Amino acid sequence: MNIGLNDWPNTGQRTNHMDWKLEGSTQKTKSLVLQGQEGVVEDEDGLSASFQLLQIDMECECPESETLSTGSAPWCSKNVQRKQRHWERTVAAKKSRRKQEKERRKACRSENLGVCTQHSKRFLRVLTKEKLLEAKHSGPRLCIDLSVTHHMSKKEMSRLAGQIRRLYGSNKKADKPFWICLTGFTTDSLLYEECLRMNDGFSNYLLDIMEEDCFSLFPLETLVYLTPDSEHALEDVDLNRVYILGGLVDESIQKKVTFQKAQEHSVKTARLPIQEYMVRRQNEKNYHSEILAINQVFDILSTFFDTHNWPEALKKGVSPGKGYVLQNSKE
Repeated sequence: MNIGLNDWPNTGQRTNHMDWKLEGSTQKTKSLVLQGQEGVVEDEDGLSASFQLLQIDMECECPESETLSTGSAPWCSKNVQRKQRHWERTVAAKKSRRKQEKERRKACRSENLGVCTQHSKRFLRVLTKEKLLEAKHSGPRLCIDLSVTHHMSKKEMSRLAGQIRRLYGSNKKADKPFWICLTGFTTDSLLYEECLRMNDGFSNYLLDIMEEDCFSLFPLETLVYLTPDSEHALEDVDLNRVYILGGLVDESIQKKVTFQKAQEHSVKTARLPIQEYMVRRQNEKNYHSEILAINQVFDILSTFFDTHNWPEALKKGVSPGKGYVLQNSKE
């Protein structure tokens, strides 16, 4: 290969130019190294200034990347968006149905209660309290004899606590309430604990709680012990009498517990006139029982005291499961 003399100057210039570039890049590299070393010396935490600037730049860029990665709308598939719309329509439909059901119930209460819905709940509570306090002085009296609870198990006591709650609730709603007295009832008993556990506001119930036995609280001649084992049917509810219900839930069916206790104290007994106004109905189990829960007995007494109609009262308290129906009934 022949190279002319005229080509050498150009080659020298190119060589010089390349040397100058190398020197410049070397100087830049040295300056960067020196700057890095200075940054390392100046930064006591071990982070260089250039690294800090790089970190700041990355932090500024992160929100954008997070927005892209976490943004729901841009990254949702059509299937996910369709499911989201379906879920929103379902929630809206449920809210609409709840609103309609609430309005329907409100309309039904207005039709059934009439003028009562015009009063506030606070007014109705005050009215109920006044009726119960008036019954203490002039209403019929009902004692729940809880001195027989030693016959019961814990499960039976829990059931009795529920019956006391329902009895008190029915008495609050009655137009002519009774005055309720729980006798033979101690605050350190298991039944009291069950009443507090199962009945909200039990300690505020408007009734009397007595540790004494009902036979020592009232004159014996005024007492009528209601028991299904009595031979005498109850004819009327007398304001001068104190009616006693045995607080007994007996799954083992210990017969005549309350009847024998009444006889021990020479107290008059009576039973509900189920045999006089009702007849046995044939059923698959051939089951017929006159033993009722205390809240069912109370519903019968309360209805009769308000209507003076035994068939209507018995229909209110004697459930079809007891195997009895009213005479001349089509059921």
